[in-house]
Amino acid sequence: MLVIAGLGNPGSQYAGNRHNIGFMALDAIQRRHSFSPWSRKFKGEISEGELGGEKVLLIRPLTYMNLSGEAVGEAMRFYKLAPKDLVAIYDELDLPAGKARIKTGGGHGGHNGIKSLDAHCGKDYRRLRLGIGHPGIKEAVVGHVLGDFAKADAAWLEPLLDAVADNAAMLVKGEDSQFMNRITLATGGKPDEAKPAPAPKKPAGQSHIRQARPNAATKPLPASGPMADMLKRMFSKKGED
Repeated sequence: MLVIAGLGNPGSQYAGNRHNIGFMALDAIQRRHSFSPWSRKFKGEISEGELGGEKVLLIRPLTYMNLSGEAVGEAMRFYKLAPKDLVAIYDELDLPAGKARIKTGGGHGGHNGIKSLDAHCGKDYRRLRLGIGHPGIKEAVVGHVLGDFAKADAAWLEPLLDAVADNAAMLVKGEDSQFMNRITLATGGKPDEAKPAPAPKKPAGQSHIRQARPNAATKPLPASGPMADMLKRMFSKKGED
């Protein structure tokens, strides 16, 4: 079983806020895949269904953003789930509007909802961050985050939410790279085509030890003594072959 938690604030006054993009993504998944109607449980609203042949619980905390972990943690404990069974979807100031990133674990980046999830659920869960852009100055951040999306934002917001909903089964299957490629394509970008650089070829006539120590000074051969005599005999024999 997988729990997908969308973060946001409850109430109609917050419904269109940039901070509520996690709620919006969950609503898109719930509608697209014919999940059950929303009902109240675990200090939140839940909806049940299947994605990729696996049972999935969608949860929208009703505890307000700063206490999101109370609701999600209660659901996780009830179903005896581990952090690996959780995907959190939330807004990200430091991503351009319309961009997305997914990773497992990491820091909270100052996001109070994620701070709360970390405290109640552990840290090793997957985090799907949806970019809302940065207003450019620190003083404008609160107004930006708690402000509603503009009408013009629909041009990128709707394709982003649709792509998350269309490809949600990939999250269940753990196909995060493929999921990100689909999101990128749907929002007008190009999938990651970068390939790992080939390993450098070992220079001819150089051992792996010497290759690992390219700056090591070459020791001069001894000019006299037992070692010098032995080397002279060895090379003189080679010359006779």
